[in-house]
Amino acid sequence: MRSILILLFVCNFGFSQEIALLKYNGGGDWYANPTSLPNLIKFCNTNINTRIKTKSATISPGSPDIFSYPFIHMTGHGNVVFSSQEAENLQNYLTSGGFLHIDDNYGMDKYIRKEIKKIFPNNSLVEIPSSHTIFQKPFTFSNGLPKIHEHDGGKPQAYGIFIEGKLVLLYTFECDLGDGWEDPDVHNDPKEVREKALKMGANIINYVFNN
Repeated sequence: MRSILILLFVCNFGFSQEIALLKYNGGGDWYANPTSLPNLIKFCNTNINTRIKTKSATISPGSPDIFSYPFIHMTGHGNVVFSSQEAENLQNYLTSGGFLHIDDNYGMDKYIRKEIKKIFPNNSLVEIPSSHTIFQKPFTFSNGLPKIHEHDGGKPQAYGIFIEGKLVLLYTFECDLGDGWEDPDVHNDPKEVREKALKMGANIINYVFNN
C-alpha cells in the first residue's frame, strides 16, 4: 500500500501540481484567508518555476482523495477536532510522502497541538532551526521564520514532525504567514512584509516538491 501511495505522489509531480486546503471539524474557521493560497500559487509559478493549478482544492482529513495532493495547507483561529479515522488517514498520508502545513491564524494553538498528538502519538513537535534547508532556498531567511503579524508580540516559531529525517508536518506559530499571503487590501500589510511571507511560502512549496 505504501509503495502505491508514493507512486501516486510521483505521478502527480510528473504530470500536474495541485495543492489543497484542509476542511476540518471542530468549529474553527478553516476557510479563513480565502485569497492566501491563490496568491501563493501565483507567486510560486512566477518566481520559482512551479506549475501549480491556479485554484486550490478543498479536502477533508478523512477523505481518501487526500493522497492526490503533495501539499495541504491548514489555517484558522479556533477549535480543531480530528476523529480517530481522520487522524489515521492523515498519518498514512504524511508517512507516504504527503506534507501538511498548519499555520496558526491566531487562536488555534491550544487546540491543534492536541490534534497533532492524535496523528503522531509517538512523535513530538520539535522546533526547526534556522539552518534547516526550508529557510535556505530558494530564498534565505537567516533568522528562521519571519514575523508577519504581531498578535501577542511573541517570537515566530516553526515546529515540525520528522519521519526518517524528513520534515512532513510544519506548524508555524506567532507568525501568520497566511495573512501575509492575502490580497494587499485585506490587512494593509506593507509590501516588504507581504513579500517576506510569500518568499517563505515559496520556500515551503520548494521543499515539498524537491525533497
